[in-house]
Amino acid sequence: MSYQCPLCHLPLTMDANSASSTSYRCSNNHQFDQAKEGYVNLMPVHHKSSKNPGDNKEMMQARRLFLNTDHYQPLRDAVMTQLRQHLPQDATELLDIGCGEGYYTSEFVQLRQQFSDITIHGLDISKVAVKYAAKRYHDCDFCVASSHRLPFADHFFDGVVRIYAPCKDEELHRSIKSGGILVTATPAPRHLYQLKELIYDGVNLHDVPVENIEGFELVIDQQLHYDMTLSGEEATALMQMTPFAWKTSEQVWQQLAQAQNFDCEADFSIRVYRRQ
Repeated sequence: MSYQCPLCHLPLTMDANSASSTSYRCSNNHQFDQAKEGYVNLMPVHHKSSKNPGDNKEMMQARRLFLNTDHYQPLRDAVMTQLRQHLPQDATELLDIGCGEGYYTSEFVQLRQQFSDITIHGLDISKVAVKYAAKRYHDCDFCVASSHRLPFADHFFDGVVRIYAPCKDEELHRSIKSGGILVTATPAPRHLYQLKELIYDGVNLHDVPVENIEGFELVIDQQLHYDMTLSGEEATALMQMTPFAWKTSEQVWQQLAQAQNFDCEADFSIRVYRRQ
């Protein structure tokens, strides 16, 4: 198995002598049990910033409701296109950082049509999201862990996908093979402009600068813009997914819930970097 111990960073191996059904153990005798849903929790308690970091159950349910409508299908398709075009031909390991409930991760399984030996990994800090993903998508390997210390060996991945999720540059450099790729998706200036108009008196458009990631070369810089028409339920769920949900007034929540149709822009920057 590919996991590293989050405490001492030594390799984790399957523990055949464990009383539990499946567990992983390092040579320092740190043990991590696999949950019945199939994921492994590699987030030690003292590494958490709160009792339950990441998306809670309500936020995860809102994400699931909205993403299942496939309004973000164009983004998923665009990321898949970049992976098909730029992953090394002999790719065997792909990681989705900040995988959430697995909407994008599960789609990456289709890459096996081109890369027959590829394993798809999903990682998120939210236990409730990973639990749901592992229960629903059995063709991927999921773990609860911090993106700031990826529990994987050096130079392990042929590709990493980072959709909105943070990760330290040095961790990307450490874990991605030479010649491997990083695919990022971030909000572009007009993303969800109409939702922001409901909250702020004036919406300022800010350019999204290209990240300068040490040890990586930018090979693709793609903009993806399209219009969405949402139901009231979908618009409410989308707002719940955003960082500015905390600033949304009760009046705005009611306005969204009662909307017959809500027109909103999607605007993304999709970039591909190659590890030098």
